Formats: sequence, structure tokens, C-alpha cells
Amino acid sequence: MSKAFTKESDAADDELDAPEGAIPVGRNYVTPEGFKQLESELQNLRRVERPKIVEIVSWAAGNGDRSENGDYIYGKKRLREIDRRIRYLIKRHESAEVVDPALQKNRAQVFFGARVTYADENDEEHIIRIVGIDEANLDQGLVSWISPIAKALIKARVGDTVKLHTPAGEQSIDVLEIAYGESAAR
Repeated sequence: MSKAFTKESDAADDELDAPEGAIPVGRNYVTPEGFKQLESELQNLRRVERPKIVEIVSWAAGNGDRSENGDYIYGKKRLREIDRRIRYLIKRHESAEVVDPALQKNRAQVFFGARVTYADENDEEHIIRIVGIDEANLDQGLVSWISPIAKALIKARVGDTVKLHTPAGEQSIDVLEIAYGESAAR
């Protein structure tokens, strides 16, 4: 049934645009590197991926019966996925607030963009960098500013012990080092 005949809003479509997980509405802090990655992915989808799929769908549509045409069916599905991702990236791009950690004046405390070295209760050292939601990648040590570890570390200083709330219970972590700018790059 057409959306024109229902009372449903486009809010359901907007929910599909976002990747899994809760993304807060409002502030979308991002590092300069993260902003460039966002722009790069958006331009790649618009200028490379989408035109390539449109060409395949156009070619497949000219082959006759579309109901059993795998190239056409897959192409249309892929085109919807690309368009959904483009809409999501445009929203994130428009709401982005670029925060350059190199310009941080108070380098004695942990804030957005900081690279933090900390020790857990087992005296194991970990290095993380607090970045934007779209930049987070735990394998690279990049954690979102809304993650529990980042929230626990924000405003901490070297030598502070902070409490981290985890599903396994509360854990104490000691802040060993804080770095910004060039020294914070991984």
C-alpha cells in the first residue's frame, strides 16, 4: 500500500537510516580526520558506487522480464541500501561539529580527542582515543565519546583513579597519560 494512503510518518524510514545502536540526537562531535572520512565515504557513494549500480540496473531492465532478472532485483536492492546510507551520511555531515583536539587548551584533563593511557585492575595498560560516534573502532583503540569508558575518563587527570561501570560490575582504572594533537594520532 502506498504511504499516501496511510497515516504513517517517515520517522520509520529515518530509523532505518541509522546503524544499529543508540545514536544521540543533537551534538555530533567529530575529529577533523573523522569529518574527512565521512565526506570521503559520501562522495564515493555518490560519484562511484551509485552510478555503477544505476548502470547495471539500467542494463538489466533492458533485458526484458524484470521479475526473474537477478541483476535487476539485486541492483535495485543495492541501490536502496546505497540511498539509505547516503541519507544517513548527509544527516551526520550536516549535524557534525568538528572539534580539533590539537586546539585543546586544557591538556591536563581528558576531553574529546584525547589519547589516554590507563591501567585496569589487573595492571594491564590500554591506550584509547576518544572520538566521534561515526569514527569509533575498538580494534584501533578509537572509542566514542558516549561510551562508558569515555564517560568515566572525561575530566580525569593523570594519576586519577576513576570508576568504570561494566556489565561485570564496577572496575577501577588509573589514568597514566593524556595526549592531544600530533602525539594523539595512532
